[in-house]
Amino acid sequence: MIPSTSWQEALPELLRALGETAWMVGWSFLITAILGIAIGVLLRLWAPDGLAPNRFLYFAVGAVVNIARSLPFLILMIALISFTRIIVGTAYGPTAAVVPLAVGAIPFYARVVEAALREVASGKLEAAQVMGASTWGIVRKVLLPESLPGLVSGATLTLVTLIGYSTMAGVIGGGGVGDFAIRYGYQRFNGPVLVEAVIALIVIVQVVQSVGDWIVRGMGHLRG
Repeated sequence: MIPSTSWQEALPELLRALGETAWMVGWSFLITAILGIAIGVLLRLWAPDGLAPNRFLYFAVGAVVNIARSLPFLILMIALISFTRIIVGTAYGPTAAVVPLAVGAIPFYARVVEAALREVASGKLEAAQVMGASTWGIVRKVLLPESLPGLVSGATLTLVTLIGYSTMAGVIGGGGVGDFAIRYGYQRFNGPVLVEAVIALIVIVQVVQSVGDWIVRGMGHLRG
């Protein structure tokens, strides 16, 4: 039988696991934010009521996004093992977990971005067009700035989702808090250590959500 570990003895391992979680979530969030915004902007531009409507590209890219969103993360992670090994040279560890985490979150955030851009008043877009602004000028100076609160709110939601996904990555060798909870809590029938991992995740999520909400409220006050 695997020897039990007190929650105090497990604390150094939890800190190491939190560092791994921060690594995989941080990098995957950065990739998701960049590519998610790019894809979301393109979807909004190519939409039938967009600034550069292209029905074929809109439905083709939209179909890929919808398919990726429909796959449960655990299945997606297993399906991407070979692809992950090609990209980073291994399918295990926090760095390898970045690949499926990003692939799973990009379609989600892309749709969030598209929805946020749709909230921009059409009158502002028409005014920019009348003034002779180019399509990409409107994107940079009107669409993105006007939808910024929605983008930040969606990014906060995406980051919280990535934290949850990262625990599943730990179950199959990704490291992080999920791996810690399995090895030191579940496999050793150690309830206090398992509770320790759960509390750590709750605190992280609460901090992330609170900071995101604070930023969005700050933007609202500036606009006011």
